[in-house]
Amino acid sequence: MALAACTLGCNLLVPIVFIGDHKQKVVPEFDKLAGRRVAVLVWTEPATLFDYQYARLELATYVSDKLQSEMTQRKLGTEVVRARLVEEFLQSNIGAEVDPTGVGRHFKTDFVIFIEVLRFQIRDPGEPQLLQGHVEAAISVHDLRAEPGGLRRFELIPVSCMYPEGQPTMLSRTNAALVREETYRKFAELVSRKFYEYSVDL
Repeated sequence: MALAACTLGCNLLVPIVFIGDHKQKVVPEFDKLAGRRVAVLVWTEPATLFDYQYARLELATYVSDKLQSEMTQRKLGTEVVRARLVEEFLQSNIGAEVDPTGVGRHFKTDFVIFIEVLRFQIRDPGEPQLLQGHVEAAISVHDLRAEPGGLRRFELIPVSCMYPEGQPTMLSRTNAALVREETYRKFAELVSRKFYEYSVDL
């Protein structure tokens, strides 16, 4: 998917600034969420929901909760709509699952983070006894408060995550729950980090 041009506040090549104590400061790709009301909208292929009925809700919940937690910790004043409320709206308005603007208007948000899941896998279709989570998604932000003629959609760098890295693990009830949870957790962190500054060890 081609990446659209972004205005100030949306940096496709995320700058990394070196700071003391062997750390790097990473600035956000999109830095306009402070003091704003935000909804997270997740779209998945129907086949994904057939195999993983709650994948859309679970991904949205992990991302929404992680983003709310991090923005609150940084005292940025961002309010994230609860994922379950968005899911309830989607259940009664099927077309809304591909309508970020409609979702934003319904929940009276300033921005909608639209996550288009391009790949979702927990078990290998060819070897179902093996577990390895894969999620790939396109990420865009829709500005409900943009001026007429202004840029309303900001394309961010796509996200891809895998858990465990390297070799898959064998299927068991414990491993299935662990792999799914850790895949969601890793994905949520990668998405939420697009919206706030953080530091990483060298």
